[in-house]
Amino acid sequence: MAATLPPPSADARAASETLASDIAGSIAAAGGWIGFDRFMALALYTPGIGYYGGGARKFGAEGDFVTAPELSPAFAQTLAAQLQQLQACCPAHIIEVGGGSGKLASDLLLELEWQHGLPESYAILELSGELRRRQRDTIGRRAPHLLPRVHWLDELPARFSGLVLANEVLDAMPAQLVRWDADGISERGVTVAGGRFAWADRPASGHLLDRARALAAECGISRPYLSEISLAAQAWVRQWARILDQGALLLIDYGFPRREYYHPQRDRGTLMCHYRHHSHDDPFYLPGLQDITVHVDFTAVVESGCGEGLDLLGYTTQSAFLFNCGLADILARTPVDDTLRYLPLANAVQKLVSPAEMGELFKVMALGKRIAAPLRGFCTGDRSAGL
Repeated sequence: MAATLPPPSADARAASETLASDIAGSIAAAGGWIGFDRFMALALYTPGIGYYGGGARKFGAEGDFVTAPELSPAFAQTLAAQLQQLQACCPAHIIEVGGGSGKLASDLLLELEWQHGLPESYAILELSGELRRRQRDTIGRRAPHLLPRVHWLDELPARFSGLVLANEVLDAMPAQLVRWDADGISERGVTVAGGRFAWADRPASGHLLDRARALAAECGISRPYLSEISLAAQAWVRQWARILDQGALLLIDYGFPRREYYHPQRDRGTLMCHYRHHSHDDPFYLPGLQDITVHVDFTAVVESGCGEGLDLLGYTTQSAFLFNCGLADILARTPVDDTLRYLPLANAVQKLVSPAEMGELFKVMALGKRIAAPLRGFCTGDRSAGL
């Protein structure tokens, strides 16, 4: 596989080797084995050299993958319509979790300003100092007059009322790998063999074992079967449910309802890595230089939120959500005969909504508290009943 991927620079490879050595040290300190969730956390979030903790460019054409905000301002401009409606239902405060390059924040603020609907505050919850600097630079370059409205958070607030926006956040939360076999249920972890990272299974235990047994019974999992359980994502949603006094969580990510997630034909799970616009399934390749993700079990998300007092306000595909929020009107702002502007915009919109691109795989879910009005983004095509 390595022969087919673009080679890293010497500096990047050296940084990856440093991180790999650190992870190997953590494995040794833990007795020779760590769960995959721990490996994923170290590979992505080790300060300075982890994928999200380091300095590599991640988003856009020069990075490893393209997110919806990077494709076109039309994504944020359309999303702003839903934010406007929510701001009329609850305090006008926004927290964006994991701000990426800062493009979503800058596009949202510019559009909300154009609609005379700027929030009272806009915060970005971002732990990476390097990404904070990029976010500040992006907003300062694209919307310098709005930069003073933005502040950064080091941790979740104790209490909050307003809107929490998380675009492609849940997929990057460390997840456990579980294998269901005829002789039992194992947790797949990582060891070091011959100087390289290698898979090693151990009997599952505790809460993970309980969840794995429940999933096997509910979904009729046929063994052998390998997949993921993201306990961290479920805990994160529960935590926000306890923090939120009034408002909504708006979650945008790729994933499935539980019955689709644990489908018999998906018996190798959803673990995927992204490096220089190449996708593959080897999380041990160049630690720190590639993204590691798993799809989202949206049924687990809604169970976690509603179990702590949130209401399910809607669940649909990204395509339906964007059209419900007026994507066609956003597209119509650019004259068709202005081909230099219209054609790139139309191509980007096609990627956002096409079933073969992001339109069907990506889902939008809203969970809220003390929000009575039906939300615009789910007025047609709501799939909540399928969760």
